[in-house]
Amino acid sequence: MTTPTRIGTTGLLALILGGLPNAAWATPGPAPSVTEVDSDTSGKVDGDTVSASAGGVVVFDRSKNGSGESAGAVTSTTSWNPPACYYAPKYTPKEIESQMRQVWESSAPSPEWSLKTKNYFVKGKPYKDFNKDKEGDGYWWDAYTTEGYEADPAAQDCDEMPFWVDKGDAPPAEVPQAITSEILAQLAYAEIRVPSTKVELAPEGTTKVNLPTWAWLDTAKFKPVSVTARVPLLGIEATTTAEPVALKITPGTDNAVTYPASGACQNADGSIGEPYARGKADQTPPCGVKYLRSSGDGSYKLQATVTWKIHWTGTGVNGEQDLPDGTFGAEQDVVVQEIQAVNR
Repeated sequence: MTTPTRIGTTGLLALILGGLPNAAWATPGPAPSVTEVDSDTSGKVDGDTVSASAGGVVVFDRSKNGSGESAGAVTSTTSWNPPACYYAPKYTPKEIESQMRQVWESSAPSPEWSLKTKNYFVKGKPYKDFNKDKEGDGYWWDAYTTEGYEADPAAQDCDEMPFWVDKGDAPPAEVPQAITSEILAQLAYAEIRVPSTKVELAPEGTTKVNLPTWAWLDTAKFKPVSVTARVPLLGIEATTTAEPVALKITPGTDNAVTYPASGACQNADGSIGEPYARGKADQTPPCGVKYLRSSGDGSYKLQATVTWKIHWTGTGVNGEQDLPDGTFGAEQDVVVQEIQAVNR
């Protein structure tokens, strides 16, 4: 295995700006991102082409993900984000030769850049003749950009030239963004979608001043969701799972009291909050809100935010591994009326 080398990129960047396809590596800008949505996609080498169905090396199984128009991505409770870029297999020797010869035959590269890249890929500094004598024994790895992170400055971190990795070998330790099951888990995190956080209320829609309103989640709608990310070419995968663990109630006005006082309702016995039942009118709800003033002719915007505990399992790891919790919230209207007194 040969350690990748940084090479000046001015000439290649000019080619990219000019629209030459598939020449995004070793530049200050992001590399292309290719993902596949089908759950049964498998990676392969088809003739001279490294592919995973539509051409992506990382494929996602979203069959157990949240769905529906109101579903959305979670926001990390910390400053953590999935990796903006990563390295993975992208080219066979014949493919990368074709790409480079297109560049060299154009008028854009500088003579200095052309010389450096020819030395790098062809003349043994460090590779010879694009490693064509290793056809079928490995792949040229290159940078990909995570979908949605194209404008992230961190996407510029993957600026190494393509590098060769033999089948069965680990990528160079000097390349921290090289794809692993842990990075796959982080990429799957970005694909997680959870259902809308509209909570069940009793009374529903319209309540009264000083009347405790019970709140809970419909556990049938708030089940764990998961996404699996795979690199079939490498035989590695990771499944990232999100489970609802807490509900945060924000009444939409300072003239209210929440239950509990923090507004944070924890998961207990598989449910968050407790459905109201006849005979509980005099009880304090374990999760809910009491409004102290009427909403007048309008309504209050109650915000319900669910915290999802996120963890993963995957190739080469024992047991569940934690990732930062995620949150997803939504607003719903609550009308609060004065209790009408009747004079006799």
